[in-house]
Amino acid sequence: MARIAAIERKSKETHIKAKLNIDGRGDRCEIKTGIGFLDHMIELFAFHGLFDLELEVVKSDTQIDIHHTNEDIAIVLGKAFKQALGDKAGIRRYGCAGAPMEATAARAIIDICGRGYFKLNVEEDKLTNNGEKQEYSLSYLEHFMESFAHNTGMTLSVTLQNVSDDIHTNVEAVFKAVGLALDQATQVDPRREGIVPSTKGIID
Repeated sequence: MARIAAIERKSKETHIKAKLNIDGRGDRCEIKTGIGFLDHMIELFAFHGLFDLELEVVKSDTQIDIHHTNEDIAIVLGKAFKQALGDKAGIRRYGCAGAPMEATAARAIIDICGRGYFKLNVEEDKLTNNGEKQEYSLSYLEHFMESFAHNTGMTLSVTLQNVSDDIHTNVEAVFKAVGLALDQATQVDPRREGIVPSTKGIID
């Protein structure tokens, strides 16, 4: 059965559409968020996670700032994964992967357990004020991943080591690591075909 989803979400601030195929190749993506940096990050996430993804922000309030758009994109993306995974029968459920960017390294650990939770662990808090004059920041990354985790229904723990003064390096490592870990977690284990990977017999 194809694990695909189509989501459309409208609010007073944004109107966003997404189509997702979990069992893709990662090279069939069309990302149009209106935020150039985020387009690049989501494309990297999908490519390395082998997800085919179409994502379009039809309307946004980026004339104010990117806060609502950034967060709402993550909500839509999370809902798409939740819908495509269905009852989650057969999935591995857990994923753990790392991605380096020069000296910086990001590690993502995922449990698709039905409980949304996100934690970012930063080895050195060098980014408190870095990025304020840039298009993206560590704060935006946290909001994105928190909304993504809650709407997918997964526990997501991310650790950044040897953080860089360059926000691009840090954020790119995180998006790649999350994509790689989510690919692992969503893969179907043939030994558990048709079985929900929980002793409760259900994952909400």
